[in-house]
Amino acid sequence: MKLVLKLSIIIFVFFSFNNKSFSLTNYQIKIFCKKEKKVSSCIKDLEKKRSDLQKGKLIEINVEPYKR
Repeated sequence: MKLVLKLSIIIFVFFSFNNKSFSLTNYQIKIFCKKEKKVSSCIKDLEKKRSDLQKGKLIEINVEPYKR
């Protein structure tokens, strides 16, 4: 019985984790780009990155350091 339980848990774990990536919605892109100086170029850049991500291409993500 323990073997069946362990096996079912292992199978459940393998199938519950998948390689899906969730991209930003249009609303989230607009909110994020409100802080930028050039809003239109920011929106175009993020939409291009989103389409590349959905096609399966690699994208470069800039990491901004935390400012106190």
